[in-house]
Amino acid sequence: MSHTSASASTSRETQKARTRCALLDAGLRLLENKSLSSLGLREVTRVVGMAPAAFYRHFRDMSDLGVALVDESLGSLHAVVREILEGPRDDVERIERTVGAIARYVREHPTHVRFVARERHGGVPAVRAAIGRELDRFADEVSQVLATDEVSAGWSAEDVRMLGQLYVDHVVMTASAFLDAALGEGPDEETVARTARRQLLLISTGRRHWADTAAGAAGSSGASGIAGARGSDGA
Repeated sequence: MSHTSASASTSRETQKARTRCALLDAGLRLLENKSLSSLGLREVTRVVGMAPAAFYRHFRDMSDLGVALVDESLGSLHAVVREILEGPRDDVERIERTVGAIARYVREHPTHVRFVARERHGGVPAVRAAIGRELDRFADEVSQVLATDEVSAGWSAEDVRMLGQLYVDHVVMTASAFLDAALGEGPDEETVARTARRQLLLISTGRRHWADTAAGAAGSSGASGIAGARGSDGA
């Protein structure tokens, strides 16, 4: 391939990438006021200034664009999750770091938060599934770190995974609450932050007693099963 041909190919790829980004940006802006299931392809291409047919050079359909937006939106959340996990493990410090990181993420990426919060239970199955997969991946990452905490000694893998999912659900819920506060809906940001800290403190406190509670519950369940079996034998 000649130098000229290579340059032309690179230029085309660069332009294609820019157009794809423009479509994603347009879609995200339009989704501020509507759901993906109600957004039309022509609306997106009109904002970008391109023919509707050209859309298919970049995405198969609107759900494909939605999945790409999931990757972009939750990809930016990865840095937040890493920041939360890589710092000191003291409960109070981790709680402050978590709430601060979520608040900053919402201020920097409000459209991403709005998109995920709305489409997590929206009407486009492929997008719902993509969000679910990404949040499951976050829960796995969080669980792996929580499993190495001293307080997790003796926990089953299932229980640690459940705790990781609880933390991820809390992150999403708190991000949505911060977004509502920024829009003047619901409690203000200070109240959201205070509530989030108390909720995380409650989770952390419960976590320290979970091993004993789970063991006691298992013992009670086993005793009930034995008693039931004896009752059946007597009958």
